[in-house]
Amino acid sequence: MNELLTIAQSYLDSEVAPRANVIDHDPGALRAALDGLCSRNLMALRRPEEFGGPALSEREFRQFQTMVAAVSGSLAFLQTQHQSAVSLISRSSNADLKDRYLPYMADGQKLVGIGFSQLRRKGPPLLKAQQVNGGYVLDGSVPWVTGLTFYHEFLIGATLPDGESLFGLVPFHDTENMKLGHVMKLSAMESPQTVSAAVSGLFLPDSQVVNTRPAGWIHTNDLINIILQGFFAIGCAQGGLDVLRKAADHKGDPCIKEAHEALSQEVTQCQAAMEAAQDKSNEDQTTDEKLRVRAWAIDLASRCAHAAVAATGGSANSVENDAQRLYREALVYTVSAQTQPIMKATLERLSKLHT
Repeated sequence: MNELLTIAQSYLDSEVAPRANVIDHDPGALRAALDGLCSRNLMALRRPEEFGGPALSEREFRQFQTMVAAVSGSLAFLQTQHQSAVSLISRSSNADLKDRYLPYMADGQKLVGIGFSQLRRKGPPLLKAQQVNGGYVLDGSVPWVTGLTFYHEFLIGATLPDGESLFGLVPFHDTENMKLGHVMKLSAMESPQTVSAAVSGLFLPDSQVVNTRPAGWIHTNDLINIILQGFFAIGCAQGGLDVLRKAADHKGDPCIKEAHEALSQEVTQCQAAMEAAQDKSNEDQTTDEKLRVRAWAIDLASRCAHAAVAATGGSANSVENDAQRLYREALVYTVSAQTQPIMKATLERLSKLHT
């Protein structure tokens, strides 16, 4: 295992897992957990070597994401916003911006969220951009931005008149031209503090522009990245298996052990299928096959968490219980970055009896 992954696993096991339920409800506890990742330089894992690395491979990075999701959905949800921003900035054509940001994004000196899911929505754009002298003016709304008080800025996505997507960095706090909504009440992962933003005449200078992308870019990107969010679901499934194993050890009931063994085998098979599907050299994988694997991972997250609830018993009804937290996190992974084809594949799988 990569040395950084070993460091991450040790930190997650010793300091995050024991406090996962507190982290789920308490932004202060989540901030401490995020600081732990920053202090270990784990917040820019796909950063190119020229800006300090470590430029983890695709497979190593997904291992990391799975590891975090297995112990804390809130931490997984929060940190991945910044990791995505790092990747997008790394591919920017704005050399000056890369020099100003990338060297400082691994250890918490610069922390950046993302706010461009609105680009997936059909119909009139929710957030529009108009080019002006020295930059762009943005108007509209951003329905989801995660990381209020954690992140200094966020990477916003707006639609230009020709349909192209504009990405740039804006402050993550109230300004004269942007008002943030109240922190959303969510069934899971509320502590990362997700808000909406109302934008009116917000000026984005050219110096803060990350990139523009062709019309429909995000939909093309979603087709390429069908599998990626599934690694969080697999992490959730592994968390459920861990609770199930502990219940088997504690209660000594053979039916719990049998369930753990059967589900463990299926999770291993699904993870192998996901890794094969994500391998860019695997040209035999069709979009339909990738959708089926993504739906399988979603299904496993729910089933492993549900099994953890059943094996735990009545105490799983407590919001302080690991099994319930994982069950709620499985809900989030069911709809994360959901597209209509992913929804269809998920419903098709859930509506059929398991064999």
